[in-house]
Amino acid sequence: MLQSWLEIEESYLAPWAAYSRNSAGRVLAEEECQLRTVYQRDRDRIIHSKAFRRLKHKTQVFINPEGDHFRTRLTHTLEVAQISRTISRALHLNEDLTEAIALGHDLGHTPFGHAGERALNRLIGHFKHNEQSLRLVEQLERNGKGLNLTHEVRDGILHHCGEGLPKTLEGQVVRHCDRIAYLNHDIDDAVRSGYLEYHQLPDSTLQVLGSSHSQRINTVVLDIVKESTGKACVNMSPLIEEAMQELREFMFANVYLHPRKTIEEQRLEKVIDFFFSYYQEHAECLPEEYRHSPLKRAVCDYIAGMTDTFALHHFADLSGCTYTPAI
Repeated sequence: MLQSWLEIEESYLAPWAAYSRNSAGRVLAEEECQLRTVYQRDRDRIIHSKAFRRLKHKTQVFINPEGDHFRTRLTHTLEVAQISRTISRALHLNEDLTEAIALGHDLGHTPFGHAGERALNRLIGHFKHNEQSLRLVEQLERNGKGLNLTHEVRDGILHHCGEGLPKTLEGQVVRHCDRIAYLNHDIDDAVRSGYLEYHQLPDSTLQVLGSSHSQRINTVVLDIVKESTGKACVNMSPLIEEAMQELREFMFANVYLHPRKTIEEQRLEKVIDFFFSYYQEHAECLPEEYRHSPLKRAVCDYIAGMTDTFALHHFADLSGCTYTPAI
C-alpha cells in the first residue's frame, strides 16, 4: 500500500511539490509504515494528540462563547485544513503534507486567544504561539517525548505566520489559508456578537471579494489557483491581496481592537498573571509532565496548554473568585 501511494505521488504531483520519498525525515529515525506515507502518519499523530483535542475549548476571537455556532480554535483549524486541501489539490501539491501542517499550526495557542499570548509574552519575555506549536510537537506531547514529526511539517507549523516563509509550497498554502479562514469566519462571529453588521464592511472589499462568506472564500481560492498554476510559487493577484489587506485592517479597527473586546482581554490577562504567580510559588502543584523544564518555562507551558473553560474554572478554584465577563 505504501508503494501505491508513492506511485500515485509520482504520477500526480507537480515537479515542485513535496514528495514523501524526498522528505528530510525525522529527528529520530523510524521504520516506515506499511500503509501510510510519512506525511499521512504526521497528520494522524497530530489528530490523536492531546493538544489537538484541547483546541475545541480554546478561543478563536470571542472568549468562551455561549452560542453553539461561534468558531473555536478547533473549528478554525478544520476550516484552514479544508481550504488548504482544496488549493493543494488544484495545484497538484501534496495534500497530506498540507493537511498535517494545517491541523498542527495552532496547537500552541493559549487560552483566551491573543490575550493569553500577549500575557505570556509579557511575563516570560518572549512567547509566540507558532513557536509554542512547534515546542508542543517536538517536546511536550506524549509526556515529553514529542510527536517526532517530519522536518517539512515542523517547518510549516513554525512559519505559518510571522517572519520567514515555509520551505515547502504546501506550507505556503497553509500560511495563506490561515488568513483566508480567520478573516472570513471572524466576520460572521463579529456579527453574531453584535460588533458588526454586514452592511458596515468596506464597499470596495465587497465589490472585489463578494458579499457573502462563501463568495469571499471562493474568490480568493480561485485567484490563488489561477495565479499559482504551473508555477513553483503560491501567490494572490495584487487586486485580491489589496482587498484582503483592506479587510484585515477593517477587522482590526472594528473588531480585534474594539474597546469592548479590549476591556475583556485586559481582565483575562490578569487571570494569566494569577496563574503565573501561583505556580511559581507552588511548583509542586504542576502536573508531572511539565516539571522537566526550568520553572518559568514549565509554568508557561502548563498555562499555554489550558483551555478557556479549564482556565476559568481553575481560576475560581484557586482564587476563590468567580470570573464574570466585563460586559
